[in-house]
Amino acid sequence: MNIQSGNIYLVGLMGSGKTTIGRALARRLGRRFIDSDHEIEHRTGVRIPVIFEMEGEEGFRKREASVIEELSQHAGIVLATGGGAILDSGTRKVLMSTGWVIYLDVPTHVLLDRTRHDTNRPLLQVADPRAKLDGLREQRDALYREVADIIIDGARNNSQAAVGRILREWEKQCAHST
Repeated sequence: MNIQSGNIYLVGLMGSGKTTIGRALARRLGRRFIDSDHEIEHRTGVRIPVIFEMEGEEGFRKREASVIEELSQHAGIVLATGGGAILDSGTRKVLMSTGWVIYLDVPTHVLLDRTRHDTNRPLLQVADPRAKLDGLREQRDALYREVADIIIDGARNNSQAAVGRILREWEKQCAHST
């Protein structure tokens, strides 16, 4: 894959900044930005919590895998994936084979602060959101690392600093691929 024409995918837990950083990155690179969760909501006409309520997490994950597979066929996009997208082995293969993957690794206490008042995150509508996030990190971290071409430490970077670091790494990769 030619890195300059390939897609850029952002993965990480909910609240890690995939949408914020993805939008800024797309703007800086002159690319189209897509958020897979927003795309699912647009296509279904309902919010994600409604899909979870009606179809369960399994139904949502099937929709998510299908949308990501379809979007990966576009060239030169920046795509923010849902936090659990990497649970599907097919999605992991698609991400690794069609683009450059960035894992936004953010500590639980930061994620909690960012998602505290967000009711559009069905997995966090539980009595102990910290324990839920810790469990999700334990379940998903190795998968995020498996697909990642670069890992951004979200504990030390604000979104603009993260975008700057990603762009520097992107330029290095582009220089090596020519």
